[in-house]
Amino acid sequence: LSYFDVSDFKDVSEEKIIEKLEQNADDAIDQALEVIRQRVDQYGVSEPNIQKQGSRRILLELPGVQDESQMRNLLQTTARLQFHLVRNDERIVRAFKKIDKVLYEKEMRKAGKMPEEEEVEPVMTGDTSATEDLAEVDETAAEGDTTATDTSATDDMAATDTSAADTAAKKSDEEMQKEYFEKHPFTTLFATFFSANEKARLQQVNYEIEQFPEGRYMFRINADQIDKFNEILARPEIQPLIPAEYTIALSAKPDRNLAQEQNVEFYDIYSLKKEPELTGEVISDARQSFDPSTNAPVVMMEMNSNGADQWARITGANIEKQIAIVLDSRVYSAPVVQNRITGGSSQITGMANSEEARLLEIVLKAGALKAPVQIIEERVVGPSLGQDSIDAGVTASMVAFFLVILYMLFYYNKAGAVADFAVLLNVTLILSILAALHGTLTLPGIAGIILTIGMAVDANVLIFERIREELQKGRSLKSAVDEGYSKALSAIIDSNITTGITAMILNFLGSGPIQGFAITLLIGIICTLFTSIFITRAIIEISIKSGASNFSFGQPKTVVEAK
Repeated sequence: LSYFDVSDFKDVSEEKIIEKLEQNADDAIDQALEVIRQRVDQYGVSEPNIQKQGSRRILLELPGVQDESQMRNLLQTTARLQFHLVRNDERIVRAFKKIDKVLYEKEMRKAGKMPEEEEVEPVMTGDTSATEDLAEVDETAAEGDTTATDTSATDDMAATDTSAADTAAKKSDEEMQKEYFEKHPFTTLFATFFSANEKARLQQVNYEIEQFPEGRYMFRINADQIDKFNEILARPEIQPLIPAEYTIALSAKPDRNLAQEQNVEFYDIYSLKKEPELTGEVISDARQSFDPSTNAPVVMMEMNSNGADQWARITGANIEKQIAIVLDSRVYSAPVVQNRITGGSSQITGMANSEEARLLEIVLKAGALKAPVQIIEERVVGPSLGQDSIDAGVTASMVAFFLVILYMLFYYNKAGAVADFAVLLNVTLILSILAALHGTLTLPGIAGIILTIGMAVDANVLIFERIREELQKGRSLKSAVDEGYSKALSAIIDSNITTGITAMILNFLGSGPIQGFAITLLIGIICTLFTSIFITRAIIEISIKSGASNFSFGQPKTVVEAK
């Protein structure tokens, strides 16, 4: 068996093979580093620190992560992104019932009470609507209301009085419910629902019936039961009961609506075709968007030419069926195919909110890891660990801020106070925008703010110096202000545009702290143009219109007398 292609038989040696394996291992680490960086960078301005340590380890520092479990799952996804056909059909339901039977009989044999054949038959014989036609299952039964499920217990006791019949029926209900749980140790771990098609109402399934109709089944399990569910499926005697071409997978996230309404976490169970129809290598782009007609969150997915041809064939053969998007054996979405999709452009709907759409976009973009990634050490640290760095950054920014304020007041007097107000407003706007973007302000971000303070003052210095020149030429105060702002505008815009271009390059080509610095700087440039040009001019002109005869720009008072 040849592990890799060779162009020369001289390469087929133990040394060459070891060298090739070591090279592949190094490449896998480098690729894992890039994929992890790509995944983490999808979160915007969180400013992570990602670096290789040694030859087999990657250090990852994530400030400001809100959902640690989601980030942990995202980092450890090692399987390829795959598209599987969903087969939640009557075959898998029958397999689940066989698991119940095997587990029940094993428990009976262990207890020395292996029942006779007729005793293994279902005893819940009263509700024929549940045993013959799932379409008529009562809604209260679907919610677990066993008080109205069986009335046949009274049919065999017609000769008894009514009160005795009611007592017997009530006891029968309790006994039958207990016996049902004993005889169905697997399917009682989760709820099973059935509908004839995608639009039909879901109804709960009773596993006592012998024939399961064709249609769409849905399985939902409480988070507390997942470990037991997986443990049963992993047993050697249980695995052959699942159809060979099927595999069982859980949803990657709980149902958000149920979690909010009932404060419990329910996950969906999917029966998938074991062989994937398509892998993630064909995806060229994915982006979150909104449906213009319903304003519902959607994900737009683009495929390359090879994937588009395969996708057209797959979707054309599975209209009105589900196709699951699977990463690391977890189902992130299972949209229903509405029609044959050509051209490789697809719209995925069904997300509860924009956060779910964002996560799906990240999964589709993230691709796959060639090598498994394991978290060997994990620490959640508070702000005290980096308090020295934070204090140093805050101290530096405060010193720079107050020195700039004092200099402007000393050199430009009243105009300097206006510039200081604009700088304060500028910093406030930057922090507000970062908070709205859920950004984490770290040392690179603080450096961006300090640089913005200098740029904001620089713009006002250009304007005020121009105004002073016009006043010295003998212009009136109003005319000098108009001339100063108009003639300094081009220089201010040019300097900010060039700095903005540099920041955009850093943002698109950089990552981690560099990207955070660039984003903070871009926000600061926009705020600087607003505060330095519009805010300061508005304050000065309001002061002049209110009747002020002079406005000090730092020059001798006799020069600024109104004319």
